[in-house]
Amino acid sequence: MSFSCDVNVLLYASDASSPVHETARGFLKDASAGGDLFCLGWPTVMSYLRIATHPGIFSAPLSPGEALANIEALAALPHVRLLSEEPGFLEAYGAVAETLPLRGNLVPDAHLAVLLRQHGVRTLYTRDRDFRKFDFLDVRNPFA
Repeated sequence: MSFSCDVNVLLYASDASSPVHETARGFLKDASAGGDLFCLGWPTVMSYLRIATHPGIFSAPLSPGEALANIEALAALPHVRLLSEEPGFLEAYGAVAETLPLRGNLVPDAHLAVLLRQHGVRTLYTRDRDFRKFDFLDVRNPFA
């Protein structure tokens, strides 16, 4: 069994001012403990590095080194995999685009959704309701 999480889970775990900070940290602690394969897409990783260090978004942004160290700590775990696009990604993205109007904020969501689909990852933990538009994902809110 495998699962993934969206960037919002990683961000809440890094933002001590968030009301769901402790829940997000607990989720990541459990996810990091092993058992199922924890898959992180490169779009999620890069979004985390961008947003967690942005002073206009985080009241106490992480330094680039701190943010990268967080990702390195996760990536070093034996049951964590970083997922990249496989051959045929663009065609798979295009097939999804035929069924949904992919524009604006839905574009990076579709990127992650299709990437997960390519790797056979069905379960995505996120607070972002837009992922429910992708019927091939089992979207779960870890804060509910």
